[in-house]
Amino acid sequence: MIEAAMIWNEPNNKSHWDPEIDPDWKLFSEMVIAAGRAIKAENPTLPRVLGGISPIDPGFIKKLEAHGALAELDVVAVHGFPLDWNLWQIHDWPAKIDEIRAVTDKPIWVSEVGISTFGAEEVQVWGLNRTAELLIGKVPRIHWYSLYDLPRAWEATTRHREAEGSSYYRHFYMGLLREDGTPKPSLEEYAKYASQMGLCQWFHYEDHRLDDAVAWMKRLGVKYLRTGLSWADSFRPNALDWFDRQMEALADFDVTVTFCFTPEHRGIAPHHTSAPQVKEEFAEFCASMIRRYAPHTATAQPSKVLEVL
Repeated sequence: MIEAAMIWNEPNNKSHWDPEIDPDWKLFSEMVIAAGRAIKAENPTLPRVLGGISPIDPGFIKKLEAHGALAELDVVAVHGFPLDWNLWQIHDWPAKIDEIRAVTDKPIWVSEVGISTFGAEEVQVWGLNRTAELLIGKVPRIHWYSLYDLPRAWEATTRHREAEGSSYYRHFYMGLLREDGTPKPSLEEYAKYASQMGLCQWFHYEDHRLDDAVAWMKRLGVKYLRTGLSWADSFRPNALDWFDRQMEALADFDVTVTFCFTPEHRGIAPHHTSAPQVKEEFAEFCASMIRRYAPHTATAQPSKVLEVL
């Protein structure tokens, strides 16, 4: 069910990790080392993935290597949104992968790539096909972001929200399905690639879309899914009941599960982007989730997703 454990999400993006608290990412690296070792102790065959970096920055990878974090990771992941937020063209995808490949010999995944329909739904159709053309066969895993549009009543996980202007509102239009569940034109195009290009779909605590999402993914032929289990959510009432329901519903997919989001009361600052007060607490959360959902078995084999293309 779980094919890989991802540690954090976009750690070099200040909407996900606060650089004022940890300007050199030393605390982040220490947390990754602790979590990586804890995951390996529970299941030594499970790949440990660096949460997808955004922007794609080889200097950041070298920084983590200098801090010793890469020694406790098996895969490096990147995120890219060249038609919405990045300062490079979609045609540059192979070059961006090669920039990271030049600084590490670890497999490289694209754990989020997507195109919003903020301007026009036809743009997403063209961009999806071009993305598939550029990335399939270039990396072992691709996760398209996302299946659903983000409901407008929710908030996007970004630091400055509406002050970002159109950049903020693009977060709400990344789905293949509209908020009401109706298909966009890109859905039919995505189905052509579903067996090779998985999905990234975040499920909020007690997310009402879970069952419908599973039905859509099976209908599309999706094999690979990236989602998350939130450390912060683990302190909610009945959190394990929700985690169990989510993971049981996703049991037919190869899931990369992302562990992230600092509980406000356990951060150096009271915010989900903060470095934790005690890194071992995050490591124990990761270990407990692996014990619960991906325990090691004597017959387990090393994952083929670690093969370098």
